[in-house]
Amino acid sequence: MYPTLLSSATIGNYAISNKVVMAPTLSKLRVPAGIPNDVIVKYYSQRAKAGLIIAEGTGPAENGMGQADMPGIYSKDQISGWKKVTKAVHENGGRIFLQIKHTGRISHPANMPAKADIIAPSAITAKGEIWTERLGWQPHATPRAMTTSEVGKMVQQYVKAAIQAIEAGFDGVELHAAQGYLMDQFLHPDTNQRTDKYGGSITNRVRFILETVAAVSHAIGRHRTGILLSPYSQVNDLQHHNQIDATYEYLTDALDTYGLSYIHLLTEPATPAMLIAGIRSRFNGTLILNGDYNALEAEQTVQNGLADLIAFENPCVSSPLAGKFESTASEPLKKPNYACANC
Repeated sequence: MYPTLLSSATIGNYAISNKVVMAPTLSKLRVPAGIPNDVIVKYYSQRAKAGLIIAEGTGPAENGMGQADMPGIYSKDQISGWKKVTKAVHENGGRIFLQIKHTGRISHPANMPAKADIIAPSAITAKGEIWTERLGWQPHATPRAMTTSEVGKMVQQYVKAAIQAIEAGFDGVELHAAQGYLMDQFLHPDTNQRTDKYGGSITNRVRFILETVAAVSHAIGRHRTGILLSPYSQVNDLQHHNQIDATYEYLTDALDTYGLSYIHLLTEPATPAMLIAGIRSRFNGTLILNGDYNALEAEQTVQNGLADLIAFENPCVSSPLAGKFESTASEPLKKPNYACANC
């Protein structure tokens, strides 16, 4: 029914069976202690028919584990748990990248390991509430502003997480620089009020992301490194500002010089078509668009050349991919999806 969308493609150095990407929405919030278990193994293996799976947002360090029951990639047990997942996906013919997500200020102590600090570019509390297993909905906590040296150390923490993801059998990693989490917090002037080399101008606000991209792609390979962006999102108390387009044009130009595997772009209704087209023209790697597409819209978008691959959330998450977007039975959610990797 969808010959272009379901035809083979490449991403980085990998051949994939179709142009369907399973977006990194949390796998039903069942990752106690941050360690993937047999439920998670089954969940991802059932969906291996997608051309590419991007596994859910995963913390690179204890201070990045701000959401309830999110997985990590910093301990031996977590790595062992993920090895079972990647083995099952590969045995079923799939490819899988791990999304590395540090929550930054979008956190609560009740969700985090004991003594873990909540850190962010600046000590600015996010409006709204966050779900915790133990206390229910709670206001966001006030973060501690990172020192300049801590930002540099965080770059290395991402590198370590990426190396451990490859050790766990992932085909690559996606750096979460979207939707108001740590990397995105550096991009926005309302969340980044620093006066050092990581704050102020567009060049400075983009610096942490680019340093991390450079270090991670050097450590594991450019073909194994992608990034998630969301220019016009207002999730997690982000505010629109008059430098959005200029920021993402500058960032895209810089990302292109690193030869990354892909940009995964979350589009909001407010995202200007000119910006999407501009990112497409500025970036020579694979562009994945994620904008609540149905199959027909996705087919047309790929045929028109606006994107190389299309990421889906609900069709992949609610049921295992059935090749032609047919519905199949799957386990219902046991609790509300209070948080997802894209929101």
